[in-house]
Amino acid sequence: MAFFLFLCVEIHLPIVNHPASIQTFIQAIYPLSENALQIMIAQWELVELTKGTILFYEGKTASDIYLIAQGIARAFCYKEDKELTFWFGKEGDFVLSYNSYIYDKPGYESIELLEDSVLYTIGHEELHALYQQNSEIANWGRKLAEQELVRTEERFISQLLQTATDKYNALLEHSPELLQRVPLGHIASFLGVTQVTLSRIRKKITPTPPSSEGVS
Repeated sequence: MAFFLFLCVEIHLPIVNHPASIQTFIQAIYPLSENALQIMIAQWELVELTKGTILFYEGKTASDIYLIAQGIARAFCYKEDKELTFWFGKEGDFVLSYNSYIYDKPGYESIELLEDSVLYTIGHEELHALYQQNSEIANWGRKLAEQELVRTEERFISQLLQTATDKYNALLEHSPELLQRVPLGHIASFLGVTQVTLSRIRKKITPTPPSSEGVS
């Protein structure tokens, strides 16, 4: 199994009808003083991108960092001309390609927006300059990396040990809104099954409503 390196730190904030402020997302990772926070947010740019936009292309070098304020994204790669989806991102997720970010080399994955989205973005050089200038922000970056290391391990173990049904149940438990917002074809790809098999999994898990016949 290939091991894909990309950054996605989940904050688990509630979905809202308008994008949350960047302060909310940053402070959820590691609390900064008001001075450090203002220095930090001044370097981020707010962008609105349409559904279908590709943030990163497999085999291309791109070191920008994104934070999803509103929207859904997926990471995928190609195997024998088939798209294999291996991650979904939602509100509160930081997204970047580790191989490009750390080594300035082509990334392993493509990342596509599945909805019209609002994101915050910052360049690699700008963020590292902040780390050099401010120790609080450097600590914030360390905490971000620590959280991602744990989550990357969790994803890797999940891919090795969980069945398709296990992974579907995990989506139901932790990210049920994804099942309403992501096309079933991408869900099936994420689970490693066909859409027919996905339908069978859904049918087994979702009980059929009782018949109203004979009920007075």
